[in-house]
Formats: sequence, structure tokens, C-alpha cells
Amino acid sequence: MHGSRPEDERHSTPDKPPRPRPWLRVIGSLAIFGFLVGLMIGRLFHPDAMHLKDVEVQDDRLLLWFNVEPQVQVSDAHGIFALRFEGLGCERQGQLQIAGRAANWRVVREGRELEVRVVAARPLRAEMHAEKVEGRWRLTVRLAPR
Repeated sequence: MHGSRPEDERHSTPDKPPRPRPWLRVIGSLAIFGFLVGLMIGRLFHPDAMHLKDVEVQDDRLLLWFNVEPQVQVSDAHGIFALRFEGLGCERQGQLQIAGRAANWRVVREGRELEVRVVAARPLRAEMHAEKVEGRWRLTVRLAPR
């Protein structure tokens, strides 16, 4: 070493590689960990999705079985009675007798919603009653002509 003055615009001491900065990794790891914990907590407190388990026909009634208490919207127009709800289930269809006349019912999927449609030759009137039976929810829909 001939002194401490720079040689060729550089210092005489060798260049050290830059020190790694662990803070970026630590903060990134904490952010990912917090996100995953938040997802787990959200799943714990998220209510179960409504699922249509089964449809039964009894005389002039439809018995709809759900895993949770059903929240349905009713629409009625020109002989078509419809129950609409957001949930899961399979498409099905069948027939029932209302006052001695045949009426067709069908479960239709429309995006995230299911719709139970009952089509009859005459306008229908419906009475609904939900109750918990053996750990499942049963929605009884009694149909009659107007």
C-alpha cells in the first residue's frame, strides 16, 4: 500500500459485495403468514352454504330438504310458481297432483342460484312452512289452485 489515496478513481480497499437486507424477506414472510391466517379465520366464521339435499313429493306438497335454514324468494306469475335461493344442489324434475290435476316441477340452476319451478294449467297459491327435523331443515310447500 502506497498510501490511502484513490488509485484509478477507486479506493485501495477491495469492494465488498453489498450486505443482504433480511428485512425485505422478513416483512414479506410476515405478510404472507398474516394473509394465510386471515384466510383460515375467515373460513372458521363463514356460514355454511345452503344446499338443497333432496326433493320429495307428497300429494299436493313438495318437501325440500336443506342443510341450513332456507332463505327463499317467492315469485308467482301466470300459473308458474317459483322459489329462488342462493345455494347448491342438483337439477331434478318430477310431477305432482294438485286438486286432481297434474303439475310439473323442476329444479333449475342459474349461476349461483337454484330455482324450483312448479308449472300448472291454472294459477297456484302456496303456503310454506320451514322446520328443523333430525338435524336437517325441511321446507314444506303446499300448493293449491286459486
